[in-house]
Amino acid sequence: MIKRAKVEDAEILAALAIQMWTEHDSEDMAEEFRELVMNDEAVCFLKYEDEKPIGFAQCQLRYDYVEGTESSPVGYLEGILIVDRYRKKGYAAELLAECEKWAKEKGCTEFASDCELANEESLKFHMALGFEEANRIICFRKDI
Repeated sequence: MIKRAKVEDAEILAALAIQMWTEHDSEDMAEEFRELVMNDEAVCFLKYEDEKPIGFAQCQLRYDYVEGTESSPVGYLEGILIVDRYRKKGYAAELLAECEKWAKEKGCTEFASDCELANEESLKFHMALGFEEANRIICFRKDI
């Protein structure tokens, strides 16, 4: 079962998201999810198996330039995770389909995402689900 997350699901979302975004604090992340799920231009979906939350997807509308796209707004997959032992069952594809459906309902004709250059698993996931690579970049910074 997949359900659209509500404010009361913020801790569940944070507990899942912290497995992917390990540098974040779960309390801060829960607060971010509380705000996010109340935003009309963002959505989170939760995947359940036997009433247990085993994954989530977060997407939102982006109005600024999105690499490789030609329209605005663009539906954007901000994050997706399925707990390790539930992977390879098509659950992430189900979550992505919900995100794409939501983006279409919001008037989007394009959907985009990104991943780190070294994240081969994410690259394979995106390619297997119909994404095409738009660009590769390496970003730089320095203290001044």
